[in-house]
This record gives sequence, C-alpha cells and structure tokens, in this order.
Amino acid sequence: MDLGIKGRHALVCGASKGLGRGCALALAREGVGLTIVARGEAELAKTAAAIRAETGVVVNAVAADITRPEGRALALAAAGAIDILVTNAGGPPSGDFRDWSRDQWIAALDANMLTPIELIKATLDGMIERRFGRVVNITSAAVKAPIAVLGLSNGARSGLTGFVAGLSRQVARHNVTINNLLPGPFDTDRLKGLIAATSKATGKDLETVRQERIKVTPAGRFGDPAEFGDACAYLCSAQAGFVTGQNFLMDGGAYPGTF
Repeated sequence: MDLGIKGRHALVCGASKGLGRGCALALAREGVGLTIVARGEAELAKTAAAIRAETGVVVNAVAADITRPEGRALALAAAGAIDILVTNAGGPPSGDFRDWSRDQWIAALDANMLTPIELIKATLDGMIERRFGRVVNITSAAVKAPIAVLGLSNGARSGLTGFVAGLSRQVARHNVTINNLLPGPFDTDRLKGLIAATSKATGKDLETVRQERIKVTPAGRFGDPAEFGDACAYLCSAQAGFVTGQNFLMDGGAYPGTF
C-alpha cells in the first residue's frame, strides 16, 4: 500500500540502531527524506549510508545528544521543515527507587519526557501551517504495565503520555496527529542490557534469562525492529489521519488486560 508520504521529510531520533533505525528505514522505503540523529557518529554514518544505498532518499546524519539543547538545535537546523517527527531516547537505568537521586530523576525526565515535548514544540506550528504533521513518540510497554525495576522510565514516559493525550486533541483538526508507540521485548541492545542486568542479579546465565523472557511472551519470540518500523510508518501515513492520541502497544501479547 502506498502510504502517501513520498517527498515528506522526517526527523528520527535515536536512529543509528534498534527501533529508531527500524523506523527510519521504513519511512525511507516510502520515499521520505530523513534527518537521523544519534550520539554515536560512526554507527550513525554507517546507518545513513545503508539507508541511502537501499532507498536512494536523502539522509542527513547528525551526531548529537538529542536530550541536550545544543543537540536539538543541531538536529532541527539540519532538518529544516519537518513533516514527520519520531522521538526516541534511550531509557534510564533499572534499579531500586531507594537508590535514585534527584539528579537521576531529572535526567530521566529530560530524556524521556521533556526532550520529546521540546521537539514537538519546535515543529508543531510548522506542521499546522502546512496542514500535515505526524508525531510518533517511542515510549515503552511499561506505560501500560509498569515494570518495578524501571521506575525512572515508568514515571518519565507516563508523564509524556499524559501530555500527548491533551495536546493531540488540540491539533487533530489541522491534520496533525500525535501518537505513541509502546514497545515490549524487541531484540535490541536495550533488551540485551536488561537481560544482562537480570543475569547478574540472579546468577542465571544469559541464555537462561533470555529463554525465560521469551517464555512469558505469548508470541513466543522477541519483536523485530523492522516490524516496529512498519507500524511507525503506518502511523505517519496519509491514511492514519484519523488516528491520534493513541498508545499503540507492541508487546507480542504480553499485556493481559482487555483495555
């Protein structure tokens, strides 16, 4: 299906690998020009080259920390007029809330709540003026089903979810949509890190922890970043103009609730 976004331009954050890369590649396959951002310059350049080679679209690569004002300024300047915004930043560390300092809470809020809000603030009026805009925030399945050891993430991402719930209804009439994609266990470096942390805490070997995690996922596997990217591309499509303020859960059926 033609998603009707060929010739648009997207800013995709955290795009050098994992879920961000999956989103960037899926959009590029639809003919969307890209500005991709990540902190690791070498990996980002490699990703940009691979996307250019496969799709032929223009890909600007900006090595910067999107959670800092100067990093956002670099990315926004490189991107120009942005039709599609995909926000994404690495999750904060796991642990026990008793051990987290105020500085760690502020860092989590900066990365996973305030940075997306700042990027939306910088791009939303242009989208409204052009009467087309798609914002997709990569958050976490923990917004629906909090994970005790990920309290920093639970809190920060839930704050963003509440903000989006209000704002999305204000701009929908302008053909600007804002939605959240909630990944569960996808085969990314983030998941590998959590498995390693569990292995260290429990004394179980990595493969045992990995198989235990797969076992509690009804799909019987971890998600593929490519399928996550395809879902992102749909939410950014012309056809998705009637979908806004939603939390699109992709967790292989792990969440047991009806709603």
